[in-house]
Amino acid sequence: MIALSDHLSIGMLMRLFWGRIMLTWGLTLIETAMFAILPLLLGRSIDGLLNNDWTPFSHLMMALAALLIVATGRRAYDTRAYGTMRVELGKAQAERGKTDAVSVTNARVSMGRELVDFLEDTAPISMAALVQVVVAVVVLLSFHGNLAISAGGAFIVMLLIYGLSAGRFFRLNGALNEVAEGQVHVLEGRDPKSITRHFIGLRREEVRLSDTESIVYGLIFAVLLVVLAYNLWFAATQLGSSPGQIFSVVAYSQEFLQAAVQLPFALQSLTRLREITERINRTTSEILEEKT
Repeated sequence: MIALSDHLSIGMLMRLFWGRIMLTWGLTLIETAMFAILPLLLGRSIDGLLNNDWTPFSHLMMALAALLIVATGRRAYDTRAYGTMRVELGKAQAERGKTDAVSVTNARVSMGRELVDFLEDTAPISMAALVQVVVAVVVLLSFHGNLAISAGGAFIVMLLIYGLSAGRFFRLNGALNEVAEGQVHVLEGRDPKSITRHFIGLRREEVRLSDTESIVYGLIFAVLLVVLAYNLWFAATQLGSSPGQIFSVVAYSQEFLQAAVQLPFALQSLTRLREITERINRTTSEILEEKT
């Protein structure tokens, strides 16, 4: 299904398998929307039960039943749809790598699978996170403008933090993939010193990438935790809210935190995939020319 002339990329996979992808992404958005309204339904159920009104609680139970059906069906379909994509992509890469060293082909097949992993996991999670962020901000706005402003401001700061580190992420992923491509060749040599140097080099690149991630996400988490603390204080002391309303404000602030932090992960994945896409589409001769 994938031609030898095709440029292996996220766009190529979406073009060839658009039906499967759109179906699973559509189910993901439905599931996300249902998750997004749960805190509001929970808050209303709390106030309703405190006033002996069972109607909001019955609405909550119906929403949970529908969510169970959609979530279970989507997961069963995902495995089959994306499994087919991995098979076709692996076949295409094996065909193109006939003249390459086994170490290079093996590494690139593993890297290529990350393209499908992105479509199966990261992209739906990112779409879901974006929907949750928007819903959370709208609901917080319905309680008070300050709650929405704090969330929206934090979102902008978070993107700025990641934007300043995107170039470094690209370089570090490139260095890590470069080491990974030579692993099979090193192991075939069976030289203990070379093998030790290889794994030390691999560890060094992994540590450099991990340290950058730790700093970036530490800063992002700090910003988002400030939002959660501020919104809790504001709802409890400034709005005169009922217990159910306070719960909803805190729940949507926490949902905003959990969803917003997924987006930098998606941006980092795209940065890594951009480097991988360039790498798996290069020929051996092009790689040698770059090193000379």
